Amino acid sequence: MDINTVFTFVAVATLLVISPGPNGFLIAKTVPLSGHRAGLANVAGFVGAFYLHGTLSVFGISILLVQSATAFFIFKMLGALYLMWLGIKAIRNAFMKGTAIATEVASPQHKPTALKNAFAEGFLTNMLNPKVSVFYLAAFPQFMSADASALSAYTLVTAHATVNVVWFTAMVFTLTKVKRATNSPRFKVWLNTITGIVFIGFGARLALAKNS
Repeated sequence: MDINTVFTFVAVATLLVISPGPNGFLIAKTVPLSGHRAGLANVAGFVGAFYLHGTLSVFGISILLVQSATAFFIFKMLGALYLMWLGIKAIRNAFMKGTAIATEVASPQHKPTALKNAFAEGFLTNMLNPKVSVFYLAAFPQFMSADASALSAYTLVTAHATVNVVWFTAMVFTLTKVKRATNSPRFKVWLNTITGIVFIGFGARLALAKNS
């Protein structure tokens, strides 16, 4: 695989990464509430899911999601339900904090998300998204020859993962710098509400997605 092919793939992957999606909103929710370490754990979860998706694509297992309407439906509904659950959990937290503020009761200190839980959120957000598998299945044939080795495939996965790490790590530390300004309880209520609605919207859009 020549370097020009890798650069072209990186350009395509970059457009995918920087476009608004669940990953960015997960980072935007995690860092102000739980700090940069939890945000970086989210990013590590993204990368873990990419390598698993890449491995499934190399072995052809992900083709089932494209060729089988039933498999695609089940997988996308699991992903949609998970995103909606994240949204509902965020809105519930916003409601609890909002009630405490409205009644002038001291809001309990937000318990930061454990690193393993932050990793799991990042991993599941991508692992249960069939569009990631479809991306690999659609992209690999465009950038790899028919006799390409598994090493070539993992080179592309690594390129995609690297773009994610660079972009979202930059986002994590940018949000960390403004974290002090976002520590007010009212801001956290607003943040949980908005991200909750967005996650529910992403889940609904994924549930309505068709296997093309």
